[in-house]
Amino acid sequence: MLVDRAVSPRVFRLLLLVGLLLRAAGLPLRGTDDMDVWKLWTHAGSVSVSTMYGVGGSPPERAVLVWGRRSGTVEYPPATLFALAAVGHVYRAIDPYYTDGVWLTVAVKLSILLGDIGLCVALWALVRRYSEDGARAAVLFYWLNPAAILDGAVLGYLDPWLGALTMASILAIDRGRFAWGGVALALTALTKLQIVLIVPAIAILLVQRAPRGAWWKPALIASLAAAATAAIVVAPFARIGALPNLIQGAGRAFHHDMLSAEAANVWWIVTWILRRSWTTPVRILGISRMAALGYPNPRLIGTALAGALMLWAFWRARRGSLPIVLAASACAIHAYTLLSVQVHENHFYLALPLMAAAGATLRRMRGPYALASLVCFLNLFLFQGFGHDFALPPRGVTVVDATVVLAFVNVGAFVWHARRFSALT
Repeated sequence: MLVDRAVSPRVFRLLLLVGLLLRAAGLPLRGTDDMDVWKLWTHAGSVSVSTMYGVGGSPPERAVLVWGRRSGTVEYPPATLFALAAVGHVYRAIDPYYTDGVWLTVAVKLSILLGDIGLCVALWALVRRYSEDGARAAVLFYWLNPAAILDGAVLGYLDPWLGALTMASILAIDRGRFAWGGVALALTALTKLQIVLIVPAIAILLVQRAPRGAWWKPALIASLAAAATAAIVVAPFARIGALPNLIQGAGRAFHHDMLSAEAANVWWIVTWILRRSWTTPVRILGISRMAALGYPNPRLIGTALAGALMLWAFWRARRGSLPIVLAASACAIHAYTLLSVQVHENHFYLALPLMAAAGATLRRMRGPYALASLVCFLNLFLFQGFGHDFALPPRGVTVVDATVVLAFVNVGAFVWHARRFSALT
């Protein structure tokens, strides 16, 4: 997966084709349950995006979307809905009957593939100013990463959209295009809120790229551009009185009652211990259940531990070069996914493109990137396999649930990751 020597342009193009073919093979696969949700939302969005959260009510009502035998509500920010609605409009133009089949699956996943491609373009542009060989390495580190392929093209998570917009934000700030950076940041936050994890990195880059002693000017420009972009995105909802519904719907993601939502992290180990599932598959444990048993609030503990390590990483990188700032961002995301509650199996994804960019020029980060990628791949695979088209892998082959073993490995991976990063700063 990792490239240790310069890759010629010809081999580079060949490897890009290999990565494309691997992704193309995954497009017809049904993926996870989330793919059924995206299909429902594409259908609803192709009819009316602005009513998808519900309209009015006191308290705000939650719209129940219905399509055939499927029904559900919306818990994602509005930019995600507009993107899925665009997929829905294209698919409806091709199939007015909106048939639920493999071609709808392919349509949704093609939009995810576009995110992967956009992310690689941003990686290339970001690292190329250091060297063209480094740019090719950064792209291949991500493009050929099995975890990235499994996450998007196979299982159908929307993370490549998040990755593309995040890298576009960083690229714009790094180039001094502060207004465009603000636009990309707003779109990222309105797609998936994980961008807030690396806002300190964005701030560091902005200060570094700003004229000496006048950092507030680009900060103001970026903030105004972000505010204007956000206003444009939410305007259709506000116009019909659905803004409270949007806030309620998108905010539901913060209230999931799960200690670990199938992330192989510290809280999955705690779940294993509290459930006493020594040699049986571990099931999700609610935060409320832990509180009922008399234990301290895990949300506060996780936030404090993760927050402290994230601040440590960004503080170490405050005067560093771009690769150091990117490495700090990846370390911060690793800390968050390891120590915070409510983390899902795919939330580690955003660290992958950041570590790919950092590892292209910082050789000491390549080992942690390889191990982190393996942890991310196995976390996805052990819980989701290759999606609904295949049987789930057995988790009992290690006697103790393999996901618990992976959680312990992840703890070690983070320690190594943090030590390697610390040695660079």
